[in-house]
Amino acid sequence: MQPTIIGVRFTKVGKVYHFDSTSMPDVNVGEYVIVDTARGKHLGEVVQKMDEAPPQPEGGWKNVERRATPRDLLLQQHWQTRQTEAMINCRARSSELDLGDVKIVSAEYNYDGTRLAFLFSTESEDKVDLKSLKKDMQKLHPNTQIEMRQIGPRDLAKLLGGMGACGIETRCCSKFLTDFSPISIKMAKEQGISLTPSEITGMCGRLRCCLIYEYEQYVEARKQLPKRNKRVVTPKGEGKVLDVLPLADKVMVAIDAPEGERSQIMTFAREEIEPWDELEALRRKAEAPCDRHEGGGCTCGKDKSTNESPKDSSPKDGGGRDNSGNKPRKNRR
Repeated sequence: MQPTIIGVRFTKVGKVYHFDSTSMPDVNVGEYVIVDTARGKHLGEVVQKMDEAPPQPEGGWKNVERRATPRDLLLQQHWQTRQTEAMINCRARSSELDLGDVKIVSAEYNYDGTRLAFLFSTESEDKVDLKSLKKDMQKLHPNTQIEMRQIGPRDLAKLLGGMGACGIETRCCSKFLTDFSPISIKMAKEQGISLTPSEITGMCGRLRCCLIYEYEQYVEARKQLPKRNKRVVTPKGEGKVLDVLPLADKVMVAIDAPEGERSQIMTFAREEIEPWDELEALRRKAEAPCDRHEGGGCTCGKDKSTNESPKDSSPKDGGGRDNSGNKPRKNRR
């Protein structure tokens, strides 16, 4: 029997996790459920109902415990109001312990207050020892299980929110990105974006997430266009490709000019240009003699050795006869 898999989200713009709801096949999108996670029981919103089960993760799917009740939703609201107080207390204790560049970003209770996670960030690449801070927080919240969770710069920017480096009022990561894709400098090069750090770096100090938005379209478009410095044939003559405009499906070409004159730079659509090397190869092939003529299997009219037509010199047999079998007549005076 195929299991019923649903997607559950725990924050407004958070990653979607999959759970097995076979015991509750009638659960619908928009409902709230209590699920069992690696960090205890949490309350989340159902945002997906899978028609086909995705590949099973290692260890299998976690189960949906039950539907959330109105009491569960009220409990969650109550503990959320106490998160700011817990964060302030943790920051104060962190300052007293002089933990260096450790920054307590936020505090998150689960829906019933049995677990409390402190999210922190640090610029140091070395592992940070927060045993003393965790022990002090455990004393301050004796009936709650304490967790210290480190987050990266992108998750930090997502939590803090604010204006994006491009000027958009809300950053992409805080507005709609539910997961972070790997970004490389190659994506900026492929799109012709300036490699100046201020142009490709986001508020988190990492490469901007938006570099991947149009990357595949640029790659696909470039496949149909010649690369830079390639020679092409245009309606205005031969020239060299200076730049490629992938989304416009055009190229900028420097047209060859006589010596002493300045080359003219013009833009052409893909349909207007032809690759010079292919045309040159075809021209050379057309001018070359036939390499199959000696075997008699070609009727192109080109002789590899003499470049003469077969009609000009009929082959003779060993007896001096022509192809008809008759001896040639001698000229009589």
